[in-house]
Amino acid sequence: MKIEQENRKKQSILVTGCAGFIGSHLCEKLINLGYHVVGLDNFDPFYSIDIKIKNMEGFKRNKAFKFYQIDLCKSGSLNMIEENVSLIVHLAGKAGVRPSIEAPQSYIDSNISATRNILDFMNERGIKKLAFASSSSVYGNNLTVPFSEDQNVDHVISPYAFSKKSCEVLNHSYHHLYKLDIINLRFFTVFGPRQRPDLAIHKFLKLMMNDEPIPVFGDGSTARDYTYVDDTVDGIVKTCNYLFKNENVFETINLGNSYPITLNQMIEAISKASEIIPKINRLPMQAGDVYQTFADITKAKKLIGYSPKVSFDQGIELFVQWYKKLNTKGIVV
Repeated sequence: MKIEQENRKKQSILVTGCAGFIGSHLCEKLINLGYHVVGLDNFDPFYSIDIKIKNMEGFKRNKAFKFYQIDLCKSGSLNMIEENVSLIVHLAGKAGVRPSIEAPQSYIDSNISATRNILDFMNERGIKKLAFASSSSVYGNNLTVPFSEDQNVDHVISPYAFSKKSCEVLNHSYHHLYKLDIINLRFFTVFGPRQRPDLAIHKFLKLMMNDEPIPVFGDGSTARDYTYVDDTVDGIVKTCNYLFKNENVFETINLGNSYPITLNQMIEAISKASEIIPKINRLPMQAGDVYQTFADITKAKKLIGYSPKVSFDQGIELFVQWYKKLNTKGIVV
């Protein structure tokens, strides 16, 4: 154990999107494990910059953390990084299915071009290890469930999903050409404290606490494989461990909970945890939304020892507790 801790102190992990929801949780975890963390973020105003700054409060001044504000879309922007990096966790990118339909070019820039710049930086600096944040959206409306990594993902239904699949393919080309070790991580609807305000769980709770109606698209039967943020972070850490210990790696794995929850069930869980009866505004289904996501996590269990621990109901309770605590302090999120 002591040898492993000493090895961590010698290794720097670069985390892009370090001020975001998942990125901030990951930085805290890696620092607690003894790694030196180099964090990058461009503070994109997709959601409040103040929220992103607050996400970093717990670790920004830690001696084991170095922060750079960088726009990854710009070629050469990574040249300012001074540290020797052992591995990159690339979480940064523009998220959101519906916004991608309105502004597809920004997703090509922020996701595909930025990822190419990361890969070029790795090749220039001799960095061989990459964990890449992909998405369950690449599966589209696949009728075969649960979704497994060997399924065809040629039928994406949003520019966001297209950008993530494109990055997976781009990653493979750099693995082939430059022998980079890469694992694509397909995240399945991550939720928990610090979740983006535009996402359903956060948005619904805020509206319910303000006694406002919540917008429900469709009849409530659409389902998502919700994954609590601590479980996702644990999967990322286990991926880093696997990459450090292995060479000639190119893999794609699902990080989900393998238990779909319908929209109606999600609303019920928030209502129970918050003790608020929701007012519902029924609306038509929106373009680009998939009917369900459902992760087969067999490969992740076998390859990296991934094993989610937090149930959906437990996660909702933890999220509601976090939100109410901030609310009592007068903090708007």
